[in-house]
Amino acid sequence: MKYSDLLMRWLNELGYSHCFFVAGGNSMHLLDGARQTMKCIPVVHEVAAGIAAEYFNERARAIGSPDRAFAMVTAGPGLTNILTAMAGAYLESRDLLVLGGQVKSTDLAGPTLRQRGIQEIDGLALAAPISVLSERIERPIDRQTFASWVTKGTSGRPGPVFIEICLDAQAAPVAAAELDNGEPPAIAIQFPPAPVAEMKQALARAQRPVLLLGGGVSREAAATALPGLRELSLPTMTTWNGADRIGSDDPVFAGRPNTWGQRGANVALQQADLVLALGTRLGLQQTGFNWQGFAPLATVVQVDIDPAELAKGHPKVDIAWHGDADTALAEILAACAGLPGWAPWLAACKQIRADLPNVEANTTADGYLDPFKLVEDLSALCTADDIIVPCSSGGAFTVAMQTFEQKLGQTVITDKGLASMGYGLSGAIGAAIASPGTRTVHIEGDGGFIQNLQEMATVAVNGLPIKTFIFSNEGYGSIRMTQRNYFGGAYLGCDVNTGLGFPDWRMLAKAFDIAYLELTQDGLATPGFEELFNSNAPAFFVVPVDPEQTYFPKISSRVTETGSMESNPLHLMSPDLAPELAARVFHHLDPK
Repeated sequence: MKYSDLLMRWLNELGYSHCFFVAGGNSMHLLDGARQTMKCIPVVHEVAAGIAAEYFNERARAIGSPDRAFAMVTAGPGLTNILTAMAGAYLESRDLLVLGGQVKSTDLAGPTLRQRGIQEIDGLALAAPISVLSERIERPIDRQTFASWVTKGTSGRPGPVFIEICLDAQAAPVAAAELDNGEPPAIAIQFPPAPVAEMKQALARAQRPVLLLGGGVSREAAATALPGLRELSLPTMTTWNGADRIGSDDPVFAGRPNTWGQRGANVALQQADLVLALGTRLGLQQTGFNWQGFAPLATVVQVDIDPAELAKGHPKVDIAWHGDADTALAEILAACAGLPGWAPWLAACKQIRADLPNVEANTTADGYLDPFKLVEDLSALCTADDIIVPCSSGGAFTVAMQTFEQKLGQTVITDKGLASMGYGLSGAIGAAIASPGTRTVHIEGDGGFIQNLQEMATVAVNGLPIKTFIFSNEGYGSIRMTQRNYFGGAYLGCDVNTGLGFPDWRMLAKAFDIAYLELTQDGLATPGFEELFNSNAPAFFVVPVDPEQTYFPKISSRVTETGSMESNPLHLMSPDLAPELAARVFHHLDPK
């Protein structure tokens, strides 16, 4: 049989059922093999293939599906086009298998030439910095080796795997029995002993603990832990990647802290005397750029599968726990046996959040919709079965993550590490295909959306029930805000008045035969909205947003005399709270 056919059979046995791809000459045998074994979904641009595969896998895991997807690209521009998707998955610690075509092994340029084969470029070198593994197949390899490469992406800290396969290797005739030598040996990660004694002491002392669940905590582990957390009245927060581990209406839910987070959650977190951070790398967006001011009163416990994250030097970590977040969550609950719980502190957190609601007063000019109120209303309308895909940067993203009130059962997927514009639509495609017929709510700004709008064709041709909400402010709202705040309003390349062009949204939707509705001042009560939102077909909603819309609360930064930036700690978001309100919510911190 042809080697490419055998590779696809092996992938199928490893759980891969779907392939997102753009066809190309240097991957032609791979695609021919995939069409016989996989459900193949063509996309318009390779970056969409990578993003869709990543989000497909996240949704599949969320619903307990065994299906997995990979992306396939050709050599040269096929690879360079998918690098952004690989970088995004790498930073979010998500597995993404990318198979790349390559020229014949006899046409490889080698170490001195720039190029010999047509479309040839060194894929291994380009992919290596944003992959957990980057390998090339120049002649057929056995199943055990190939499977060990593929599964590297889900072993330990997940990440992309890139395997490029030369054209002559793809087409090589092989004897399957000679190469089909079984599974690779299981990789057992060796962790040091868990700091259980220190943990018990910290829990016994704690009067104001907070549990922060990151994306490294599985949905299954979170669901198993919830009854115990409720019994303990342990305030439970999530990172943005862990947003769907608990419902916003859960008795112990205490919000999503972040640089662009919910003010109530930030204020409560900063007053904790113990922070249990599980499965989160505690990056600067999570702790604030002023990481020295993160959880200033707390013993900070960080559980991470990657020891480098524990040793990076920020924020201050008192108990660095190198281990699996799911196991740690179970061990923490076991360590709480016999403790009375923290009902008074949970009540205080709830009161803080009640005093500091997610939707604050912002400036919205007449004729536009308040994006915060729109997202709040949308979250109330969505059901527990929906998939929620905010974009990855800009006002539409931060508004959604500050304001959306998730329901347990929803899958919320985003990609904030790379913060690349244009992520949302491709992600929504992958998530929707992972669970056919499930409504997928996609929120994106107009500036980001136009960077990937060609995938409306993929939505249309597959009839996906994706409900796209475009926050239309005719530009890059966050860039406009930066140029206003730091450069005196010297606008450039941030809106239609400074060089950006945008389509007529109605005509664009019509070109792809997708239902269109521009929301009026009635918001989600606009006539025709309910029918389109509840239909099984794609729908495209335009939300008119004030170009000068304000986005509060936020962490403010200032330029110092040396030209560097200095930021406030998480609890001191702008605008400042009124003195009487600050006195009410800052029980243990100086409100200034």
